[in-house]
Amino acid sequence: MHSSADPISDQQRRIFTVILDNIVWFILVIVLIFFSLFIDNFFQTQIFLNILGQSAFLGILSAGLAIVIISGHLDLSVESNLAFSAILASYLVGTGGVGLGLAMHPLVALAICLIVGGLFGAFNGLLVTKLGLTAFIVTLATFIGIRGLGLILVGGRSIYGLPDTMRAVASTKILGMPLLAVIMTLTVITMHFILTRTRFGRYVYLIGGNPIASFRNGVQVNRIVLLSFVLAGVLAAFAGWLLAARLNGASANIGVGILFDAFAAVVIGGVSLTGGIGRLSGVFAGVLLLTSIDTAINVMGLPPQYLSVIRAALVLFAVILDTFKVRIYKRFL
Repeated sequence: MHSSADPISDQQRRIFTVILDNIVWFILVIVLIFFSLFIDNFFQTQIFLNILGQSAFLGILSAGLAIVIISGHLDLSVESNLAFSAILASYLVGTGGVGLGLAMHPLVALAICLIVGGLFGAFNGLLVTKLGLTAFIVTLATFIGIRGLGLILVGGRSIYGLPDTMRAVASTKILGMPLLAVIMTLTVITMHFILTRTRFGRYVYLIGGNPIASFRNGVQVNRIVLLSFVLAGVLAAFAGWLLAARLNGASANIGVGILFDAFAAVVIGGVSLTGGIGRLSGVFAGVLLLTSIDTAINVMGLPPQYLSVIRAALVLFAVILDTFKVRIYKRFL
């Protein structure tokens, strides 16, 4: 029998790591099996494809938020960034009396939205890295400020009636799979590659785990943190553009509450709030889990309040699990 001080074998360490990194996938499978057994016609290909399509905006937004949290910080402004991008895109591509009537090509509008989203992220990053301000306070302020800019731009009105070329992004299917699902999957895979196969990604984990040691080892901590915020801003803007395409426009309250869903997906997906731990594959599973629960509640015809309670319980469970995971990593891994 091992004492608490006894080291574990490499095989045990690998088993621990696999379980901790993939526990959300086990939970997702159990939840899907449960719904399939107790909800008629839930286990259908079309329903799963719909879940993937509905996950697109949350998945892309959560990927950006996860990168910032892994770096040891927090970005509360991603929701407002998404909303502003959706409103801005609707204004730019609108024709006639829609928006500004510029009839701008959707891809040009996308490029502008990505630049603006990146600038919002850079603003957050500069305040955190150059002025040494707390990310929570900075991004809480920009969360309010960017949402306010969106309200000024939309003027309390709704902007609807976007061109077919933009709406097609939300309606097109590739081999039966929604294009939105394909875009989200490719985005998450790309971000996963960046985090796991590039120097930038390795530094994100190092800084999140121990920023002081990273700085002493020659890592440009401020630059990496700044880029993390920029990346989160760009991804939030991308998600906003896609959401506008899906909704055929934007309103003053677009995207309200999606921050909490993204935070839930990230934490449930195994990203540690202390930084330095987490994988986007787990975040992807967390997004699918939340969307599956949302779909099941809608199919059963339950009030949306049930979803709020379930999400709150899942977040609380994930935070408790995160505490134990950090202890296990420090003690055994």
